[in-house]
Amino acid sequence: MSGLRYVYAVCRPFGTPLPAQLTGVAGVPPKQLVHHDLVAVVGHVPEGDFAEEPLRAHLEDLDWLGATARAHQNVIDALTVVTTPLPLRLATVFRDDSGVRTMMQERKQTFLRTLDRLDGRVEWGVKVYSEPEPEPEPEPEPGRTGRTGSGRDYLRQRRNQRREHEEKWEQAEQFARRLHESLSGYAEDTRIHAPQNAALSRAPGRNILNAAYLVPRTESEAFVELVDRTKDDAPGLRVELTGPWAAYSFSGEDA
Repeated sequence: MSGLRYVYAVCRPFGTPLPAQLTGVAGVPPKQLVHHDLVAVVGHVPEGDFAEEPLRAHLEDLDWLGATARAHQNVIDALTVVTTPLPLRLATVFRDDSGVRTMMQERKQTFLRTLDRLDGRVEWGVKVYSEPEPEPEPEPEPGRTGRTGSGRDYLRQRRNQRREHEEKWEQAEQFARRLHESLSGYAEDTRIHAPQNAALSRAPGRNILNAAYLVPRTESEAFVELVDRTKDDAPGLRVELTGPWAAYSFSGEDA
């Protein structure tokens, strides 16, 4: 088949077939490209979309980018069920099979070391948010007609509100630290990511913890149970668990 080669991931050879109905980027089923003791999972994609110039333009199109990212992730998710994939970054494209094999040969030792480190492990993501606080009722300004109390009372009330907010925030940060320490006991490695931007994620509340955990599959059930138990221990906070994922945060690749 003509076209460029879109590379999803590099793996060790695996015998379990991927689902027959699985399609990837551009609606094309992924295939295995074997090179010695490595396998690249690839798809054929059209030059009209994935050559350098059209790809640069497409990456500015959020609808196209979102659809491509979902198709890419579908393949990675299917691979995670049958093997330990080393995901490559979105829109990793080569001219032909020879180019993919050359890449695998040049990076063979790095790929093998990373695959050994990730074998039998998955990534779990945990986020902690402070729930949005209700909007306070507007306070009448000091000195306005009909105000009960003095300006001093007004300032005292404002100070109390700020102190209460600071105490809640400190309690939330302490909860996030304790949770991270507990979850780290099940993980072989962790990553603390920058808090999510609420305008981009559209998740309500303020993101306090945004962490990834590299967890052996054998420990994943206990890890999930621990997260579930903590969800009721933090009134005013929301704990979100995602995964299991391929180990994007620990692969050394730009996921």
